Amino acid sequence: MEPINSPFLPGAGAPPPELVGRDPLLEQARILLGRVKQKRSEKSFLLTGLRGVGKTVLLNEIERMEKAAGYQTILIEAHEDKPLGELIYPVLRGLLFELDRVAGAGDKVKRGLAVLRSFIGSIKLTVNDVALGLDIEPAKGTADSGDLEVDLPNLFVAIAEAALERQTAVAILVDEIQYLSQKELGALIMAMHKMQQKQLPLVLLAAGLPVLPGMAGESKSYAERLFNFPDIGALSEVDATKALREPARHVGVEFENDALKEVFRLTHGYPYFIQEWGYQSWNMTAASPVTLEIVQNATREVTRRLDKNFFRVRYDRLTPGEKNFFAGDGPSGSWQPPHR
Repeated sequence: MEPINSPFLPGAGAPPPELVGRDPLLEQARILLGRVKQKRSEKSFLLTGLRGVGKTVLLNEIERMEKAAGYQTILIEAHEDKPLGELIYPVLRGLLFELDRVAGAGDKVKRGLAVLRSFIGSIKLTVNDVALGLDIEPAKGTADSGDLEVDLPNLFVAIAEAALERQTAVAILVDEIQYLSQKELGALIMAMHKMQQKQLPLVLLAAGLPVLPGMAGESKSYAERLFNFPDIGALSEVDATKALREPARHVGVEFENDALKEVFRLTHGYPYFIQEWGYQSWNMTAASPVTLEIVQNATREVTRRLDKNFFRVRYDRLTPGEKNFFAGDGPSGSWQPPHR
């Protein structure tokens, strides 16, 4: 069959053709967004899960929900080598200018810009050697202490009050949040604590690896009372079957039941692997239906691709001692799909 027409998308953050098995989480997000807009307290949440389970996809889907609900949204991706202040300043600056543009500057929006100016202080941020700044007087004494755990909560209060003045709400989404330092994560947690205390319309939704709940708890002992930590894992067999069958049916192709069962047996419902098997099985099929034999033939190519790409990247980041743990069997050895 024509590879261009394949509905399957094995990629990083690429939305699957059929988002299945995540309805409870999306309903939880809907309730959170609705309650915060009504000035009712509700826990923000931090998604946790292994790579390839669809955390980024869910963040993007939640961002679409937020925009539909009238939220102002910003989405950032944490980096190992870039401080949180540098990541968040440009997007908050854009957010405040958007609030200003929509309704004309009000007192709270002006103050938000002044507090943001205080926050960056004497730090000079550059992009392609062009300095970024705010041509506005700083709000002296607010968010300018140099202590992120003091300054970030004050900045969030100013941002949320500006949004409240505009009768809107703000959603901050952070992907790969495990890359933040303990100090940065602690500052975010303290900022969200302030949001709950003041019942201000700002929510934080983030995604990270399974170490995240432990990191949050070590940073601030009250983190479990501020956040929910939904665990994003493998799909059930019913959902895994739907993730393959429905997209194929939309383009007039069927999977035989034995083929579907074999894909689930091989992947244990791991979302990224489901997309890989769907993609390669499609490419090896001359005409509908996709059979068990085709899936078995595709398995060799899928395994090669996983060894060369998915596992290789992680293997190359291991220490020599960690590599020795694999006993010289290559990046994946006799690999097994990640599952719990």
